[in-house]
Amino acid sequence: MNKNIQHLYEIAVKPARIIIGLMSGTSLDGLDIALCRLSGSGVNTHIELLQFETASYPASFKEEIKTVFSKEQVSLEKVCLLNEWVGLEHARLINNFLDKNQINKNDVDIIASHGQTIYHAPKILHGHAQYPNGTLQIGDGDHIAVTTGIITISDFRQKHIAAGGEGAPLAVYGDYFIFGKEGENRIMLNIGGIANFTYLPGDRDANKVFSTDTGPGNTLMDAYMQKHFARYFDEGAAIAKQGKVEPALLHELKKDSFFEKGFPKTTGPELFNLAYLQAAQERAAVTDLSHEDIMATLNRFSADTIVAALKKCLTDNDAFTLYASGGGMHNPLLMESLQSQLPGYTFSDTGSLQVNPDAKEAVLFAILANECLCGGDASLGDGRSGIPHVSMGKISFPV
Repeated sequence: MNKNIQHLYEIAVKPARIIIGLMSGTSLDGLDIALCRLSGSGVNTHIELLQFETASYPASFKEEIKTVFSKEQVSLEKVCLLNEWVGLEHARLINNFLDKNQINKNDVDIIASHGQTIYHAPKILHGHAQYPNGTLQIGDGDHIAVTTGIITISDFRQKHIAAGGEGAPLAVYGDYFIFGKEGENRIMLNIGGIANFTYLPGDRDANKVFSTDTGPGNTLMDAYMQKHFARYFDEGAAIAKQGKVEPALLHELKKDSFFEKGFPKTTGPELFNLAYLQAAQERAAVTDLSHEDIMATLNRFSADTIVAALKKCLTDNDAFTLYASGGGMHNPLLMESLQSQLPGYTFSDTGSLQVNPDAKEAVLFAILANECLCGGDASLGDGRSGIPHVSMGKISFPV
């Protein structure tokens, strides 16, 4: 037997595994690194977050990714080279994390790498009948495994698509395994570049579990800030708070056919970008708005579309507790707007569930890696809600 296969087997049968979960989102703020201890699998998964940090990306890294990010036409050579380079950069950040925290790499069983999404293309966006759903994450797992010396599981989204999904949201698996609770209807709302939620019914009926993207979270606001203020995001909603919502622009922003399509569905900055904003401004005849008014309107746009999705997908007759995570939960104006429009909801964040809300996405990929090794038999209902019954990830061995 190949020594790496033998080692993989030994990891899989251990009572608990140490897994580093990685997440690099569309905001490009840095690499989230979550060191986790996991035992069990499926709904019996137990997880402990041992260490977490976001390793910031230098400006040069962000600019390199932006040359290929969410663009229909890019240099194929650049994509090829960045696939390897991002893997090496992520491996360097992992090694730095281990050194800084005095963690022996031999004590880490697995790295779970999401990679860096550069293009998301579900059929509802690309519109080509002959082609399936598609998504592309770069940051080669073999380079991470060889450079760190740790078995790496990566490229999770492809199996989801192969099994009939859209490659997102993947949070539903981890949400269901570790956050469901008898007697409480929970909404796990993650506001990243794109906002998505998972509904976890209080009766724990897997057939009722539901997950979908809702539309933009931070992506439009971040892109606007980067272009006009040379800042990566609107910290504390400082700019948006100075402006006023422009009703005509808000109306036009909501008019895209994406919002008329049924749930579940996924999207990305391939649709919700500055060109989308410009087109909405022109239709509304408000091309001379102040930056502050535009940011206030984009902020409300994200809040309104999150609320609209929740109200379309869930009954008003039940009580819900909403647990927020992702960068958008730190935007006070956005959160205030959500709370004002959902007065019957109880608001919290995943910190109250013993998972740092900033670490949640990285933790969820650690859970997916654990499921790849030790699970794979947990059912999330009858599959009619776009949640394929699959375990995900490709395995890369060190030399």
